[in-house]
Amino acid sequence: MAAAGGDAQGNFVLGLDLGTSSVKAVLLEAGPHRGLLVPTASASQATRADVSPSGKAGPQAREQDVHRILQALSECLGALPARQLQRVRLIGVSGQMHGVMFWKSQQACTWTEKGPHGIFEPLQVSHLITWQDGRCTGSFLASLPRPKSHLSVATGFGSATIYWLLHNSPEFLQPYGAAGTIQDYVVAMLCGLQRPIMSDHNAASWGYFNTESRSWNSHLLEESGFPTHLLPDVAEAGTVAGRTCHTWFGIPQGTKVGVALGDLQCSVYSCMSQSTDAVLNISTSVQLAASMPPGFKPAEYPDPLAPVAYFPYFSRTYLGVAASLNGGNVLATFVSMLARWMADLGLEVVEGLIYSQMIRAALAQTDTQLTISPTLLGERHLPQELASVRSISPCALSLGHVTRALCRGIVQNIHAMLPSQQLKEWGIERVIGSGSALARNEVLRQEVEKAFPLPVSYGQDVDAAAGAALAMLQAVTREDN
Repeated sequence: MAAAGGDAQGNFVLGLDLGTSSVKAVLLEAGPHRGLLVPTASASQATRADVSPSGKAGPQAREQDVHRILQALSECLGALPARQLQRVRLIGVSGQMHGVMFWKSQQACTWTEKGPHGIFEPLQVSHLITWQDGRCTGSFLASLPRPKSHLSVATGFGSATIYWLLHNSPEFLQPYGAAGTIQDYVVAMLCGLQRPIMSDHNAASWGYFNTESRSWNSHLLEESGFPTHLLPDVAEAGTVAGRTCHTWFGIPQGTKVGVALGDLQCSVYSCMSQSTDAVLNISTSVQLAASMPPGFKPAEYPDPLAPVAYFPYFSRTYLGVAASLNGGNVLATFVSMLARWMADLGLEVVEGLIYSQMIRAALAQTDTQLTISPTLLGERHLPQELASVRSISPCALSLGHVTRALCRGIVQNIHAMLPSQQLKEWGIERVIGSGSALARNEVLRQEVEKAFPLPVSYGQDVDAAAGAALAMLQAVTREDN
């Protein structure tokens, strides 16, 4: 009865995104046209979940406390309008890709009544080992079997992390019967799944997954001793994983929950209105993504030196993605450097003031011969290529010159990874610019428009939570038709 009531009377869709540093929940109301969603409320909460790595992982490891992530999720749900939550009929979930956590197949959470709300809390779970984890060295990765997949395996990828634990801390894995991303865990707990279900988005991000056959490299993994019993079942992105097994913050028991999606795909989905759009997101890092033409199939084996990777999207299509590690974080490092230099000179200046002044100086300096390659963190396909400065002359050392060259370098770096000519060959007709760094930096926007000889549109910011909700609604709408 609860399931039927929720589906028949509800007209709200809940989108959740479990990110690296924060959790976001958004409520969207289905409009008069099917597939149209109107945002009505949202809440976000910093997780502050980073913890010291456990065991033999070393200082390069990056782990998070699952209890803190779930606490942030609960706080987000508690901040949304109760009446609207009671009318939620669908839940879409996305989250940080690549990472892995472990739990027991049974009794991995406990459901309790907390005030007026039903709430679940994790039990007998590991830390989340995130996508930022660096415990797998180059030599260790080289020792692993070659995947039967077009995607390479890198440190921070779930399968590589499991291999590392198998070789270095096999006792760690023994208590657990299931593994998944943090978003897979949330979906499994909401639906009471004994065995987790993972979308092809997240499976591809783990490695050792063939996106064409939609299957794990099971035989190869078993031959190398990999604990394949931990691997989730895999479903196509946009399908229903199950229904809520309890009332959750007023959301009716029996509400449909989608299989957890990748935050990259959901971010793109939230603002890509046409298949002829490319999405350029400049925030902490930079991503340039475009939907591949129908019928596109990736190469059979990975090319670790290729700057563009192809990730499964929706409806058996792919996204071509250039993902740079160097974006707004490079500008932030530059600002921090200036602040430290001033402190060394006996001057204390607020970093926000430094940023605004350097952008003002760069707007006055419309061009420069100074060339900055801003790859402070290297790139996944070129990890050893660090930052450099060229064409330095006495007349090009002002704050305006350096800031202009730095912003230009950030844009030209992503353009070199995925040039506009390639976008045109894929049928791309417009670039949608989004992200916090791009929104607050006019110099970056100017350089984007110089680098990409295509119309550039702003104002449709990426939102993985909204993308997850929209993808879920449209998938169920197609299913109903």
